[in-house]
Amino acid sequence: MRRSQFFLPTLKENPAEAQIVSHRLMLRAGMMRQTSAGIYAWLPLGHKVLKKIEQIVRDEQDASGAQEVLMPTIQSADLWRQSGRYDDYGKEMLRITDRHDRDMLFGPTNEEMITDIFQSAIKSYKELPKNLYHIQWKFRDEVRPRFGVMRGREFLMKDAYSFDLDKDRAIRAYHKMFLAYLRTFAKMGLKAIPMRADTGPIGGDLSHEFIILAETGESEVFCHKDFIETEMLSQSVGYDDDLSDFFDTWTSKYAATDEIHDADSCPVPADELITARGIEVGHIFYFGTKYSEPMGAYVANEAGEQVPVHMGSYGIGVSRLVGGIIEASHDENGIIWPEAVAPFDLGLINLKTGDADTDAACEALYAELAAAGYDVLYDDRSERAGAKFADMDLIGLPWQIIVGPRGLQEGKLEVKRRKDGERFDVPRDNIVEFLTSNRQQAAA
Repeated sequence: MRRSQFFLPTLKENPAEAQIVSHRLMLRAGMMRQTSAGIYAWLPLGHKVLKKIEQIVRDEQDASGAQEVLMPTIQSADLWRQSGRYDDYGKEMLRITDRHDRDMLFGPTNEEMITDIFQSAIKSYKELPKNLYHIQWKFRDEVRPRFGVMRGREFLMKDAYSFDLDKDRAIRAYHKMFLAYLRTFAKMGLKAIPMRADTGPIGGDLSHEFIILAETGESEVFCHKDFIETEMLSQSVGYDDDLSDFFDTWTSKYAATDEIHDADSCPVPADELITARGIEVGHIFYFGTKYSEPMGAYVANEAGEQVPVHMGSYGIGVSRLVGGIIEASHDENGIIWPEAVAPFDLGLINLKTGDADTDAACEALYAELAAAGYDVLYDDRSERAGAKFADMDLIGLPWQIIVGPRGLQEGKLEVKRRKDGERFDVPRDNIVEFLTSNRQQAAA
């Protein structure tokens, strides 16, 4: 994409309303614009990141055996009255009335609706297990929406819902999602730490939240250093395996938020304990028959008896992850995107737009990189070099290729790696080989 054609309204100054790093940088980098309190329009750059994160989440859900559905955002209040949550949920639920005076709501979550869909179709244990998921916009009317996408009112969420005959089988589904979550975050270049969590208003007695470390995180966390040193993607475990040992190994390591951490009773030696700040990006629950019983989600078991199915719920904040990644990966100049979720693979900077030789070299390089499979943002604007460098650092693409008359005379290109600022002089004819080699090393 040519920068002169791309809708990318960057800002030089920090917006006054932005209180945290991700909010400031998302506004400055032209990723989004606020349309009302806690509600944002996603502009092309932000939308590209959002879709990449969404696809990683989708791919891993599919790999685990979950099946995608798409449900309406507007729900009938009758479903929530059936579960008993309509009056209990609180003012965060946006309640509305249609033209026929029927009580409706903008969905804050979907346990009721998915349970109703399930119970209308599945009647026998022979049709189990099932795991259905969706990725869509939800709404919770926060009293004080702050911090950009970290705590907005409208947000993109992945929720999965598992249905099993009994608790033992439901726990196996829970273990699958536990593995899927660790893999999902690892594929985004994140270290996600699973921590036992309170189930809150959703209910149930088994729950874990997944927290990524960030200096600007919401809460202080304490964990064993193994969580940081273990490479999740190197572990050879599959979804069809018995995951109980895998789950026990991961959950046996110490991990706690500041709400429950007690320094005096902590079992981890000081030299093995990591103290940091963290951001919640995912949450999984087992809640048994909390919804299946009141909503009639019964199946016939092996003995022909009607029994309520056991359910679990598994959420990932897709839009929240955009902000979380920025909080975890930035510097004073802007965002530093992990390669897996970067909006473009690299930025191409023309230092002397209007110079025939430089323009020609950039055009040839732009075409060559595209042919090699790279998604390139080509800054072809007639702007000073400093402005181009600042914008590239701000939006945080993993690599920058800098093309100027002096380098061309020497047959070289200057390449900058965004995450550490290291610069390389690469022979013009070897640029694709250089990028491919570094991409392979990053993926290894």
